[in-house]
Amino acid sequence: MKLFDDIPTTRPLTPLLDRVREPSDLRSLNETQLLTLADELRAYLLYSVGRTGGHFGAGLGVVELTVALHQQYNTPHDRLVWDVGHQTYPHKILTGRRDAMDTMRQYGGLAPFPRRAESEYDTFGVGHSSTSLSAALGMALAARARGDNRRVCAVLGDGALTAGMAFEALAHAGHVDANMLVVLNDNEMSISENVGGIATYLSRILTSGPYVAAREGGKRVLSHLPGALDLARRTEGHVKGMFSPATLFEEMGFNYVGPIDGHDLPLLIRTLRDLKNRQGPQFLHIVTRKGKGYQSAEGDPIGYHAITKLEREKPADPAPSGAEQQQFSAPPAPKKLKYCNVFGEWICDTAAADPRLIGITPAMREGSDLIRFSKEYPERYYDVAIAEQHAVTLAAGMACEGGKPVVAIYSTFLQRGYDQLVHDVAVQGLDVTFAIDRAGLVGEDGSTHHGAFDLSYLRCLPEMVIMAPSDERECYRMLTTAYRHPGPAAVRYPRGTGPGAAIDRSLEPLEIGRAELRREAGSDSKPRVALLAFGSLVGPAMEVADRLDATVYDMRFVKPLDREAILQAAAGHELLVTLEESAVLGGAGSGVNELLAAERVLVEVLNLGIPDRFIEHGTPKELLTECGLDADGIEASIQARLTEMSHHVPRVTQ
Repeated sequence: MKLFDDIPTTRPLTPLLDRVREPSDLRSLNETQLLTLADELRAYLLYSVGRTGGHFGAGLGVVELTVALHQQYNTPHDRLVWDVGHQTYPHKILTGRRDAMDTMRQYGGLAPFPRRAESEYDTFGVGHSSTSLSAALGMALAARARGDNRRVCAVLGDGALTAGMAFEALAHAGHVDANMLVVLNDNEMSISENVGGIATYLSRILTSGPYVAAREGGKRVLSHLPGALDLARRTEGHVKGMFSPATLFEEMGFNYVGPIDGHDLPLLIRTLRDLKNRQGPQFLHIVTRKGKGYQSAEGDPIGYHAITKLEREKPADPAPSGAEQQQFSAPPAPKKLKYCNVFGEWICDTAAADPRLIGITPAMREGSDLIRFSKEYPERYYDVAIAEQHAVTLAAGMACEGGKPVVAIYSTFLQRGYDQLVHDVAVQGLDVTFAIDRAGLVGEDGSTHHGAFDLSYLRCLPEMVIMAPSDERECYRMLTTAYRHPGPAAVRYPRGTGPGAAIDRSLEPLEIGRAELRREAGSDSKPRVALLAFGSLVGPAMEVADRLDATVYDMRFVKPLDREAILQAAAGHELLVTLEESAVLGGAGSGVNELLAAERVLVEVLNLGIPDRFIEHGTPKELLTECGLDADGIEASIQARLTEMSHHVPRVTQ
C-alpha cells in the first residue's frame, strides 16, 4: 500500500481507475491489478477531497473494503447500504461519479452522503448514523418475500455501533433469520483493536469450507442426542469468545467472523467470497485505520475527520506555467469566535461558578467545543457516543437528583431524541438546558444536517423556553438565562461565526420573554413596516430596515413571545414581517400569527423563513439566497407584499 505524505495538488495518474466507469469493470481485474487500483483510488480520493473539502479520514480507511465489496457483490442488483455516509467517497468514485467529484458539497453538485436520487448504487439515503442495519434488513426481508435471491450487505462504521438503533436491528435480524451480511468497520472509533496472527487464522478457519461443513454436519448429528447440540453451541461460543468479541453477536443469532485486517485486500476478497452466499445473518468484523495511507490523518483521525478545501495561493512572482505548478494551502483560521466557541467558553465559566453543572454530548465533543471542558472537568463530562435518546434521558435522570445538566447537541441530532425530550424532560418539567448547535442552514452537508425544524418541534412543548441569539454576546447571556431557568430551556444558535460582538462574562441572564427594539422607523414613513427578526436574521433585517426605513425588533425569545412588543408593532405599522432561519411552517412566525389571532388583531403579516421543502447542499450564503432570506431576497418579498397590499384588504398569511 502506498503511503502519502501530502495531499496531491495535481490530478494523479490513475490508468487503472480510469478504466473503471462502473463496478462491473473491476470484476475482471486480477488480484495484483486490484491492489494497484486501491492505491490509485486512495490517491484520487486525496486529490479530490483536497479540491472540494469534506469528509476525509473515514473514506481513506475503507478504500480496500469498497473495492472488495464491489468486486464480490453484483451491485447495484445486490444491495450495498453504507453507514455512516462519511465512508462513501470511494464508493462514489467507483460508481460512475469520479468526474463529478470536484462538485462535491457544492451548490448543485454531488451530495456529501449517499442519496437515492443521485445514483442507483446509493440504495439508501444516509445522513444520521446507525440506520444501515434497519434499512438493509428491510431490503433483505422484502427480497425474501418476493422470492428474490438478491444479496444485501450493510457496512456499519465510524462509531455507528454505539447507537441503540443498530442493536435493535441486530436483535431483529437474528430473530427473523434474515439473509444479510453486516460488515463492522471498526476504525478504532468503535469496539476492538484485536488484529493479529491468531485472529486472522481464526477468521480463515471460521470461513473455510471444511469448518462450515464440519460445523453444519455436527449440528445434524448432535441434534439427535438430547442436550448435545446445546452443549456444542455453548462450547463453540466460549472458544470463539477467547479470541474475539464473538459471543455478543452469536447470541443475537449472527455467525460472527473476525476481526480481520480491513486493509488486507486479498483477505477481504476471500472472506467476502465465503460469506456472501451463506444463509442466515452473517457478521464480519474488520479493523481499519481512519485516514489510512495519509500520514497526517493516521496520526490525527479526529482532526482529519473532515477538511476544508485547499485554497490556491497567489504567487509572489509571475505565475508559473502549467496547472500542475499551482500551489495550495489551507485558508487562514477565522479571527472571530464561532458560536460553538462561545458555548465552550460559557460552559467552562459556568462550571467554575456552579459545581452542579454537568456537560453531556452524543459524540460531538469537538464539534460542540467541549474539549476544554472535558479536560478541566472530566468528572462532570459525559460523552455518551452516538446515542441521542440516551443523552436526553440521562440528563433527565441527573436533573431528578439535583444536577444541572447541559446537553450540547446539534439541531438535526436532537430530532433523534425527541420522544425523550417530550416524555422524559418536558412532561416532568425537569431542569435541563439544551445548547442546540447548527441551527438553520448549515451549508455543504445538506438536507440531512440543516437545523430547519427545531423551532417547530420545540415550540409546541408546554413550559419550554426557547431562545435564538443574534450575536455572540446574546448567545452567552441566553445560555446563562436557560441555565438559570428552573425548567427545560433551549438556546439554538447557528454554525460558524456571528457578527463579532464581544461576550460579557458577567453571567447575567436576560429577562425571559423580552424583545429588544433595535431600530425605529421615522414617524412620517408610509407604509410603515416592522421586522420581527429571530436570531441569525436580525443582521439582514437591520440592512433591509435601513433601505426601507423600517422598525426592527430583535425578538430574542421564540417562546414565550414578547406579547407587548408584538402588539405595539401591530398597532403602529401596516405590515409586520417575521424573519427566521427555520421552517416557516409551525415556526416563530406561526407563533406571532397565533398571538395576533388570539388578541383579535387584524394586521397584514408576512412570514419569511425556510420554505416547505428540503433544502439541498451549498454554501450558507447560496442557500439563504435560494430561500430568499438574504437582505435582497427579504427586501424583494416585502416590496412585493407592499405592492399587493395596495390592491387588497389586510390579511394574515404565510
